[in-house]
Amino acid sequence: MIARFFKMQDAENDSVFLFGARQTGKTTFLQQRFPGVRYYDLLKADVFELLTRRPELLRDELMSCAENELIIIDEIQKIPQLLDEVQWLMVNKNLRFILSGSSARKLKRSGANTLGGRALRNIFYPLVSAEIPDFDIIRAVNNGMLPRHYLVENAWKRLQAYVGTYLQEEIKAEALVRNLGSFNRFLQAAALTNGEIVNYQNIATDCGVSAVTIKEYFSILEDTMIGYMIPAYRKTVKRRLIQAPRFYYFDVGIANYLLNRKKLLPGSTDFGHAFEHLVIQELIACIGYSDSEDSLSYWRTNSGVEVDAVLGDARVAIEIKSTGEVQSQHLKGLKTFAEEHPQARLIMVSLDKTPRLSNGVEVMPVEYFLKNWWDGKI
Repeated sequence: MIARFFKMQDAENDSVFLFGARQTGKTTFLQQRFPGVRYYDLLKADVFELLTRRPELLRDELMSCAENELIIIDEIQKIPQLLDEVQWLMVNKNLRFILSGSSARKLKRSGANTLGGRALRNIFYPLVSAEIPDFDIIRAVNNGMLPRHYLVENAWKRLQAYVGTYLQEEIKAEALVRNLGSFNRFLQAAALTNGEIVNYQNIATDCGVSAVTIKEYFSILEDTMIGYMIPAYRKTVKRRLIQAPRFYYFDVGIANYLLNRKKLLPGSTDFGHAFEHLVIQELIACIGYSDSEDSLSYWRTNSGVEVDAVLGDARVAIEIKSTGEVQSQHLKGLKTFAEEHPQARLIMVSLDKTPRLSNGVEVMPVEYFLKNWWDGKI
């Protein structure tokens, strides 16, 4: 049993929306973290049918609850009408709720009651390195960090099922897209863009749809927790900077499957891309779990010099290379960034064996970096 890093402390005093992609482990986490709590699972056909037909039954069943009692409703997006009952119970019975689900989009599109700011928003992520004893970087780069995928030797068939069933069938079932064929082509095109600067028009041309449609498709991936946009760092001193965002799938294993990347080992270009993705994935999760004030962005000049990750207002600049021995040429982006932001802490994450300092840049083996990252030392 894996103990999750996330403690969900917001739920101790407030109601909470808990969103996260399917199979990240939300249900298991909630059952372990809040044993004995009254629990409504809307994936159960009988519960779904009953509350769809008569949402007011929720109020009737919970009227006898003690003040400040906690109730969990899993997959809340399946019956948005329940949120009216939830708000009434919060206001009139002073009950607390955890409302979990895999999509905020259906709630927004249905015009559902979002509780007027009465529920705090939390995001649940795939596994992270800090949760896994004897963390295996090669397995993580290949399989991704969804629990069902990381914990097996070869996750390819499970990735195939995930992409085929969830990313395609369930998104269609929620009526999020009308043309599933163009959306499937988009998933592949988005994978080719993974970790790269987003050019909506180029992707639209590849998919045979408009740039407006492509923006909507990316919005679907964000709202269903399947992908993230990382904005460009825009504070400029001398150099002209790229302004467009970068896109990453929420889990490196998904990108691997869509790109047909298999058996990745250090030394290959594909491994390098997946390695960078995994580290970015860890940065996103830790910032989300810790309520950090740091924002995450990337930095790239018009001439092509770049830094993979910038934390906060240039507090830390991080470059990610899967090389086993960082050389001076690998430090160009960080050194250029430091010319404009001399106060920044400069870190190179790599496959080096031992940490060291090179021309003002902290070279950190990936395992060393991740431990320090989750320990709050970066």
